[in-house]
Amino acid sequence: QVKLVESGGGLVRAGESLRLSCASSGTISGITAMGWYRQAPGNQREFVAGITVGGHTNYADSVKGRCTISRDNRKNTHTLQINSLEPEDTAIYYCFVRRLNNNVWGQGTQVTVSS
Repeated sequence: QVKLVESGGGLVRAGESLRLSCASSGTISGITAMGWYRQAPGNQREFVAGITVGGHTNYADSVKGRCTISRDNRKNTHTLQINSLEPEDTAIYYCFVRRLNNNVWGQGTQVTVSS
């Protein structure tokens, strides 16, 4: 099994930046991709950013140009840097890893952006 633990959420002001981290532990072999989703109140969970083990990245249009996803294979972590935060970015952010054609999810970390 894979266990994911997020960190780095919090309350920030519009225009500020935040870095979210996700640490993987357990059976991490077979992971092919990792990334982040988010879910705002009353909304469905939506894709934010992803990165493959080969380093290919993908971003949602809503965060493109403001987000950078990266990974550290030695530390088994992946990180999401979000700049120029907007109140619309307020959500619970969930990290995931893709392993054996299944997504494994973290518990979520709250990001609140005040205007």
